[in-house]
Amino acid sequence: MQPNRRHAQARARVSKTRDKHILWGGLTILGLLVSLALSGTARAEGDENIISSHGYSFYGDLTYPADYPHFDYVNPDAPKGGELAIAFVGTLDSMNPYARQGRAHAFSIFMYESLLGEAPGGGAAPADTYGEYYCLLCERLEYPEDKSWVKFYMRPEARFSDGTPVTAHDIAFSHNLLLDQGFKSYADAVRKLIPKVEVIDDHTIKFYFTDGVSRRTLIEQVGGVPAWSKKWYEETGAKLNETRLDISPGSGAYMVDNVDISRRIVLKRNPDYWGDGLPFNVGRNNFDSLRVEMFGDSAASFEAFKAGEYTFRAEGDSRIWATQYDFPKVQSGAVVQKELRDGAPPTPTGIIFNLASDPLKDRRVREAVAFGYNFEWTNESLQYGLFKQRASFSQGTPVMAADAPTGIELEILQSLGDIVPEELLTEPARMPHTSNPETLRDRRNLRKAMRLLDDAGWEVGSDGLRRNADGEVLTLNFLFNSSASPTLTGVMENFVSNVSDMGIDITLERVDPSQFTSRERDRDYDLIYDSYSAFIGTGTGLEQRFGSEDAAFSLFNPAGLASPLIDKLIAVSLRAETQEEETASMMALDRALRHEFFMVPVWYNPNHWVAYYDMYEHPPVIPPYNLGYLDFWWVNEEKAADLKASGALR
Repeated sequence: MQPNRRHAQARARVSKTRDKHILWGGLTILGLLVSLALSGTARAEGDENIISSHGYSFYGDLTYPADYPHFDYVNPDAPKGGELAIAFVGTLDSMNPYARQGRAHAFSIFMYESLLGEAPGGGAAPADTYGEYYCLLCERLEYPEDKSWVKFYMRPEARFSDGTPVTAHDIAFSHNLLLDQGFKSYADAVRKLIPKVEVIDDHTIKFYFTDGVSRRTLIEQVGGVPAWSKKWYEETGAKLNETRLDISPGSGAYMVDNVDISRRIVLKRNPDYWGDGLPFNVGRNNFDSLRVEMFGDSAASFEAFKAGEYTFRAEGDSRIWATQYDFPKVQSGAVVQKELRDGAPPTPTGIIFNLASDPLKDRRVREAVAFGYNFEWTNESLQYGLFKQRASFSQGTPVMAADAPTGIELEILQSLGDIVPEELLTEPARMPHTSNPETLRDRRNLRKAMRLLDDAGWEVGSDGLRRNADGEVLTLNFLFNSSASPTLTGVMENFVSNVSDMGIDITLERVDPSQFTSRERDRDYDLIYDSYSAFIGTGTGLEQRFGSEDAAFSLFNPAGLASPLIDKLIAVSLRAETQEEETASMMALDRALRHEFFMVPVWYNPNHWVAYYDMYEHPPVIPPYNLGYLDFWWVNEEKAADLKASGALR
């Protein structure tokens, strides 16, 4: 299952992956002595050897020792102060991202911490390692070699922002609240894997794991449960699954200062934050306040940035990036435009097919529709040639499938028997089709699409529309968020135009963000522009994203993919005993997911595009897992004063 706090972000961004020269040389499974030397000490408890550590990784290798002073990438002397302000395009109506209705901003979870810490909003911390977790609310954890349970020893000094202590009772309450009132796909998975939680005393909690299941991600899962105040929930009667603006106190560095859901949300740094001096937090949480401003469309948002209404912009629109950053403040140097390397595999975003849609159950129809997307022309004509085409769910990593399978990967696929199509054993991994960059309407691809539709029994009638043997028109609905940028809108309009030329009655239905969220949850569409999560390692969260059991309702599986082959490959990966086996199983999974063809992959950007008023500073090397502007950047007060004196900022 996915870490709970990441559920609140719904799939906005994949957890960052480690820099190639750090991680991708390959992690090796370590023997017990090496594991203990790196991650902790052992003692006997009955017939079990108990590992005690300041952090956790599945293979036992931790980059940071117990006495680490701070994470390597932060500036331990970063000054505290100032404000960072960002924008949000769209509408919000809640401060509770776990509600079954409504839409909440990521700021609504910034206040909450977990036993094993994360970055604000559920990002990676530390941001320079993969699959490693370090104590925050806990001082240490213990678990046996077979990982059948885990015990956390909490920090007695931890406090919520209202001054009340954070106890094991709060953690157990939060865990059970997610089961009783959280997302169904999450709750169903957790109940099967984590049958019992025991509060031993006020600051000690133990989780038990089901016999015979994979231990992958279970310890980090329970270690990632957000700490909510049991006292607040019991006194207020609030429900986790209801839309609301009031929130429970958190134990994190920031607390809510102001909420005007139609205009802005402001967080302020808690001056009495209990964890300020912890090595986990040194060089982090540097801003006195964080602010998000709301805008109805991307044009208004960009104009507001130029006017200084907010101060940091993570740019996602290639047209704006290529053509609009020539305004006076950029020319004077008041605003900085910068590209920073993104070390993560790109989020698998694309045009996703609802596999429950009757016409789209036929793979030939899906493949025909895909030919409507012309990456080459789109990239050159609408996106200024700034993007690369994505093919894989693990693009650019060692687990990205390429040539025909060999070695352990081939052995894994062969071991699954007839469920594996022959082409998966003998052919290179599926790659996106290529198109003519000189024209949007690639006639060669259009002819291929026509043949596929003919073969699928959808023939063109006298009115130019395709009908099946029962006379039903091939009709598709493409659900689209009206707050999308003009560039993205243009790309999808051109795609729809090409699909329409095939004789398909397709509609690009633009709906406001609230309707989009509601219909997305109900899976009320044939096509949708959406995303999955990238991966470079295994975990039980793969079952929620790609597994059959939750396919009918999982929020993390917008296609409704339900494939026995995928289920078996996930199971194989969860049983991997070495890093080599895990890597091979992930490569096989990437290969099989691409073969299932439930998404038209679009583009990706290998860099972060950022623009900001020249008062922010960051470490010289950005870690691969997290750009970190809300985490470990800081304000240069002299530069901020100069900007205000010059009139560039109010």
